[in-house]
Amino acid sequence: MKKILLSGIAVLTCTTLMAQHSLEKLWQSDSLTLRSPESVLYDARSNSLYVSSMGSGTIVHMGIDGKTIKADWVTGLRGNMGSAIYNGLLYTKEGAGVAVIDVEKATVVKRIPIEGAGMLNDLAVDAKWIIYVSDTRGGKVYRIEDKATIYVENLPGANGLLTAGADLYIITSNSLVKANANKEITKIADGFDNGMDGVVMIGDNEFIVSNYQGILYYVNPNSTKQILLDTRASRIGANDISYDSKSKTLFVPSFFTNRIIAYKVK
Repeated sequence: MKKILLSGIAVLTCTTLMAQHSLEKLWQSDSLTLRSPESVLYDARSNSLYVSSMGSGTIVHMGIDGKTIKADWVTGLRGNMGSAIYNGLLYTKEGAGVAVIDVEKATVVKRIPIEGAGMLNDLAVDAKWIIYVSDTRGGKVYRIEDKATIYVENLPGANGLLTAGADLYIITSNSLVKANANKEITKIADGFDNGMDGVVMIGDNEFIVSNYQGILYYVNPNSTKQILLDTRASRIGANDISYDSKSKTLFVPSFFTNRIIAYKVK
């Protein structure tokens, strides 16, 4: 009887860990405002979105309903991609450095160069106001305090970044890894298709990661993964994603179709 009970608990635990998740499409933005949107950033403070419209060198301010608030919120950027926001400042990768934008004034107030960078891509800011920038071509992540220094390296295709406490989560070409405060690297999940892009945290040790070709994966606490969406055949794409934990809404930039698409995570 005891063995049967324990077996039942084991099966129940396994089933819970392997619970299937799904996405419900809520809306998609128009395809006229954005030009090659590489990343979208949800800002809880304003309950709105900031989109890196890389093709036009602008950041578009958008409502959480997909309607444009201001198409030319910030202009004159060069190859802007991943963004992060902290304490009234929005940071975006621009060229071989980072542009710092005063959110209230909607103006670039500073530019931070990163010498020796190959191809900068995504950004994250931690609670200590430290900036992290991925270098996809160089396979490394830079850390910016007063100046930029190499934080971790030997990470092929380093792309999407996420900070959580003292940990930094990093998307590589085909894996999700974690660097702790001692810069020790732990593999969270691997075996993804090449072309990985963004990462968001859904819960404790639960993530959604994106592949720019058009795949969204759910990563479970036991490191197993589930394909939530695969739009490769229709070339919709899924670039640097963002997530509103309160409404459980995932925001997905479609570089190929010039849209942001919102999904409810279930």
